[in-house]
Amino acid sequence: MLYSFCRSLLRLFYRFVFRLQAVGVEHIPKEGPVLLCANHISVLDPPTLGVFLERRIHFMAKAELFKIPLFGQLIRGLGAFPVKRGGVSKESIRTALGILKEGKVMGIFPEGTRGGGMGKKGAASFALRSGAAVIPAAICGEYKWFRRMKIVYGPPVDLSEFQDNPSASLEQATDKIMKDINELIRTHR
Repeated sequence: MLYSFCRSLLRLFYRFVFRLQAVGVEHIPKEGPVLLCANHISVLDPPTLGVFLERRIHFMAKAELFKIPLFGQLIRGLGAFPVKRGGVSKESIRTALGILKEGKVMGIFPEGTRGGGMGKKGAASFALRSGAAVIPAAICGEYKWFRRMKIVYGPPVDLSEFQDNPSASLEQATDKIMKDINELIRTHR
């Protein structure tokens, strides 16, 4: 209920203020596990990634955000879960894999941090371990009032060639995901 209400408000806000247009929504599977992998340009990216989708999206968020009064409760209620930065959090990995194994949607920014450039192996690891459909997404434009922006969803990334030996192939799978994201950015600027 909270998620649907906030999504409706944000749809209006994003359409009016950022003139956000969604392209390729048909690429999002209507059911089953989905890993949305997008570039990361702003703290506004998580809502941007999911505001026009009908399925609820779950995100990892840095643990410090959950300590902020009211805000921490709000983001938890919207489907975020904490991750400790700078190290491997086994609990966060279990939570992420659990979300995907339940057939839900998880959003992730393979660059890790805003404008990080190179992809980290976490997204590929989650995809290969869960069998989730990997949908590349590109956030194009700048968050400037009344300037046009786009969120572009591409066709699923085929990672089947890496399924037999996931740990040895994480780097190549990550490169393939990042290549698809960067291609969407390049063609939809």
